[in-house]
Amino acid sequence: MSDFPSTLPSVEALPLRGGPTLRWGVIAPGRIAGGFVWALHRHTGQRVHAVASRDPERAHRFASQYGIPHVHASYEQLVADPNVDIVYVASPHSLHKHQALLAIAAGKHVLVEKPLALDAAEARDIERAARAAGVFAMEALWSRFLPQSLVIERLLHDGVLGDVRLVMADFGGRFDFDPEGRVFNPALGGGALLDIGIYPIWLAHFVLGPLAHVHATGSLTQTGVDGQAALVLTYPTGAQALLHTTLFAETPQEAVIAGTHARLQLESRFFTPTRFTLKAARSGQQLHWSDPSGIHGSEGLAWQAAAVAWHIAEGRTESPLHPLQHSIALLETIDAARAQLGVAGCAAGA
Repeated sequence: MSDFPSTLPSVEALPLRGGPTLRWGVIAPGRIAGGFVWALHRHTGQRVHAVASRDPERAHRFASQYGIPHVHASYEQLVADPNVDIVYVASPHSLHKHQALLAIAAGKHVLVEKPLALDAAEARDIERAARAAGVFAMEALWSRFLPQSLVIERLLHDGVLGDVRLVMADFGGRFDFDPEGRVFNPALGGGALLDIGIYPIWLAHFVLGPLAHVHATGSLTQTGVDGQAALVLTYPTGAQALLHTTLFAETPQEAVIAGTHARLQLESRFFTPTRFTLKAARSGQQLHWSDPSGIHGSEGLAWQAAAVAWHIAEGRTESPLHPLQHSIALLETIDAARAQLGVAGCAAGA
């Protein structure tokens, strides 16, 4: 297809309300979990039934703040709760595998915060366990479920951009150095790539598919985790992705998808509900898109919660939009990049 469209496609997102409901159990009630629970309660009919933390006082505060009726004294008690349908794991990266396997062994469905695990090998362990148990498992890569991603997927499918040759994306923020904190502590899976760099890498995989080669350069922090990284991903078609992430500075957090017929530019914080412009390569015609739902920022986490509920109601054990193999591929790319940067204990995964 080479003709520039007169309008952008209308794509129906999964309904946030009126569909199947799940009773959630939350492991590790921190800031990230708070955003998810708030969005879930505000925009869907689903509810969090229980929460557990290593710090009982923290769990009780979280339950009081978000109207959660039950607090469990241990993660084992939470996953054994017969009134919990699915477990949301929001702990530091280093605990994702252990806690996901704990929920799966109890026969619970599981949604694990991104990244799915510390590396691709751990992610494969989660995949094998979930398949053996016949439960639903997914990485909480929420950007994939936003309405904008569904519209972009349709544009790519319909060939509106032509042959995509380049994806550019960045995500950088300035983090205060804390050697014991989640972002800088290697024992907790710290580093830019696992924490925020996964979003630009996801966009490249989403648009261009399986890659052929990873080249990474960057620098480490005093604690030995990756503090900044620039990646060039090369694909079998010859297309490339130029990606960047850093813990040291606030960056534009924008993204571009450039094809032979048109260019699509996502505005700042491209991984959240945002706007984009589609511009024809030759005529300069432009179309503008913004999310008609009115949902902003972390409220967009509700879309992945709705998708999970629909997938489980359909009897699925993986998301057709973001299956576990996609999560493993992301970690293979990150494994390769971290190994090239010299992060201790990292083996190349791609």
